[in-house]
Amino acid sequence: MENVIHKVVRKYGVLSVSENGWERQFNLVSWNGRPAKFDIRDWSPDESKMNKGLTLTEDEMKNLVELYIKE
Repeated sequence: MENVIHKVVRKYGVLSVSENGWERQFNLVSWNGRPAKFDIRDWSPDESKMNKGLTLTEDEMKNLVELYIKE
């Protein structure tokens, strides 16, 4: 399995915390040196491990916000 390199460029905040302490975070993350994307995923308490998540480009994030506001 290939090593994935990530850099959290900006932390926006925590959406929720599970009973075992994992946090669902909303961040701006650069993956493998690529341009940063908006990212929602669960992180372990010491942030050494992560689960699969969702990444969005800036355009996708704008569309998501617009869709939410329309409701």
